[in-house]
Amino acid sequence: MNSKYNYYWLLLFIPALFVGWYFISRKENRPVRYLAYYGPKHALKVNDTTYHFIPDFEFTDQDNEKVNLNTVKNKIYVTEFFFTTCKSICPIMNTNLESVYAAFKDKKDFLILSHTVDPETDSVPVLKEYALLHGVKDKRWLFATGTKPKLYELARKGYLLNAEEGNGGEEDFIHTQNFALIDKEQHIRGFYDGTDSAEVVHLIQDIKLLYKEYDYKTQVAP
Repeated sequence: MNSKYNYYWLLLFIPALFVGWYFISRKENRPVRYLAYYGPKHALKVNDTTYHFIPDFEFTDQDNEKVNLNTVKNKIYVTEFFFTTCKSICPIMNTNLESVYAAFKDKKDFLILSHTVDPETDSVPVLKEYALLHGVKDKRWLFATGTKPKLYELARKGYLLNAEEGNGGEEDFIHTQNFALIDKEQHIRGFYDGTDSAEVVHLIQDIKLLYKEYDYKTQVAP
């Protein structure tokens, strides 16, 4: 009689054990924290808003190929604004970005997108030489040029990397050391001081967290 009673309990215990293990494993795979969203929300329609997102753009990279939203579609990417003749913060920023590039260069859904703020000087051949200087021989790190007004508008209104007023005119100039982290839906998920090595380590950790966030969403999706 007791053996039969124990058998029934065993039948109940084993499924419960597996259910418990399933939920514990899901909890363990959950990111330790979720990255914030930055920027003002945008209205889509009445009573419906979305987080700030990067607007459409079109530039040219170091291989003379077009760079636009299709280029970054379904990719996590880091963006910055620099110029090749800079002797102050830009060399530090892009040396630091080399470690980010090395950490994720094998990820097909990762990208670094660097925009020049001096398009008159930074032509396609100049950007190509600059890319090679930083060991870039693939499409995981793009150096983009275009018209100055469009580049500056994107820096200010798209990536929110500069709060000063300007129209990209002759006297206008952007010189910022900050990086922005963008998710696969073109939302801003973080800002980092590109001249600070500790901030760059933080950036790498946040990129890993963002990947974990996407992995977890895939696991729990119905």
